[in-house]
Amino acid sequence: MDSLITAAARALAVGDALGALKRVALRDDAPALALRGIAMAQLGDLVRAKALLKSAARAFGPREAIARARCVVAEAEIALVSRDLTWPPKELEAARKVLEAHGDRINAAHARNVELRRLVLIGRLDEAERALETLDPTPLPPAARAAHELVVAGIAIRRLQTKAARAALDRARQAAREAGMPVLTAEVENAAVVLNAPVARLISRWRESPLLLEEVEELLGSGTLVVDACRHVVRDDQLSVSLATRPVLFTLARTLAEAWPADVARGTLIARAFRGKHADESHRARLRVEIGRLRAEMRGLAEVSATKRGFALSPRRAGETAVLAPLVEGQHGAVLAFLADGEAWSSSALAIALGASPRTVQRALDSLADEGRVQSLGRGRARRWMSPPLPGFPTILLLPGPLPSD
Repeated sequence: MDSLITAAARALAVGDALGALKRVALRDDAPALALRGIAMAQLGDLVRAKALLKSAARAFGPREAIARARCVVAEAEIALVSRDLTWPPKELEAARKVLEAHGDRINAAHARNVELRRLVLIGRLDEAERALETLDPTPLPPAARAAHELVVAGIAIRRLQTKAARAALDRARQAAREAGMPVLTAEVENAAVVLNAPVARLISRWRESPLLLEEVEELLGSGTLVVDACRHVVRDDQLSVSLATRPVLFTLARTLAEAWPADVARGTLIARAFRGKHADESHRARLRVEIGRLRAEMRGLAEVSATKRGFALSPRRAGETAVLAPLVEGQHGAVLAFLADGEAWSSSALAIALGASPRTVQRALDSLADEGRVQSLGRGRARRWMSPPLPGFPTILLLPGPLPSD
């Protein structure tokens, strides 16, 4: 490897993208193309970075399997950061196996981290945890250890295990300091923001207050009867009942829980559950039927009793009742929740993450765009969606180690 390539690779290893470009910007050989691709990715030009890495992969000879595999890993991370979840994960897996077979454990570990980050992003936490159990981050260099701990923290956050998340973030922070990479330290601090910012709302007795992630964890472990509007379940410390496929029943349960210990008038329940402006006899008959179904679903958790003016909820074991609601609600709240990470998502990636059809997601995005709540970038297949205001710089990629052949 010539001296300019070596110097550029070292500059990228510490996050100095401009320093790397100064050394290889005018070169079109395969190693230079790969390093230019990584540099452009770190600077935020993901489209150009992807094109350069593809060119580099084609330019490497048949005997340079390691270099081609490293290009694939870099391209996979670009796809992840740009929320291109349609990028084929099997290509990344194949590249990781090539790197492992040739003893490139650092880049193989990085490939595994990219795989895990994708699984966490789309909610496949069990699969991600099983893969983590096979990994030992101890022998890895600091940058790779930091990336590993960020994955651990991401899973813990989604599991509502705040102590484990804080511990993982502390380890990631220490590893980032050892690596001497300010961009990596910033990545860790950005991940830690969620632990110190409201993530949900507590609604009880028609009053609401914001909750931190740690407070959500405490609430769910307190024995309180919780109507969870984030996951559409009703639970206490012994039992959980999903009403995700029963929206009318969940709306009734939530309305009763918000008013607890008071009752709720029949007209209010009809308006909330059936969106009926005027309650007639047919609405009242339907309400009786749905209340009967709700009683059957919640018989192990609470009683739903009739009162003179409506109905009231009485928990069987819990001493308190509360509603856990997302910060953003409405018809397209789930879409807005994903866009809140500040990244630019394609509609197809949102469909994968939400488990919804592309047509449904596109209709939601068009509706939100009409309301000025989301903005789009690009056209056609390159079109991406994000919440305004648009950030000046996308997330810095973490691409440890040089891509060219050793």
